[in-house]
Amino acid sequence: MQIIPLLLKEMEEEAAITRKMLQRVPDDKFDWKPHERSMVMSALTVHIAELPSWVQMALTSSELDFAKMDYTPTPVSSSADLLAIFEKSYSQGREALSSAKEEDLLPEWTLRNGEQVYMVFTKYEVIRHSFAQTIHHRAQLGVYLRLLNIPIPGSYGPSADEQSF
Repeated sequence: MQIIPLLLKEMEEEAAITRKMLQRVPDDKFDWKPHERSMVMSALTVHIAELPSWVQMALTSSELDFAKMDYTPTPVSSSADLLAIFEKSYSQGREALSSAKEEDLLPEWTLRNGEQVYMVFTKYEVIRHSFAQTIHHRAQLGVYLRLLNIPIPGSYGPSADEQSF
């Protein structure tokens, strides 16, 4: 059984759901957050939009060391900005996965902050973890949207806002 075609299919299906969610983010709510310990909408949604690029990162590197990186989230002021970030990230991830060979999924990949190692996964596991992170943070976004009284699009079937019966 070939794993890469299955991952590509899942990535495509999750991307369609993510697009629907990101399209719902109101342009005037990027500074909003539901709780003092929550991320602001812009931080959460940019993270969601950038997650597909982790597929490329996993396949083209052996680790991510937060101590060595200089990350600044891309500023956004509209859902159009957000979708542009997502489409670029998705394209990068999908292209890297499409070009990969099955054996490219087997090497280990490490997430760390200097000497502190958070996780060591195979590259396959990093890709699956990035999909799970997308789903997790998309669910958080659903809570944000619900609290703002914005209808939630369906993910794996119709949402309560979309049901017509």
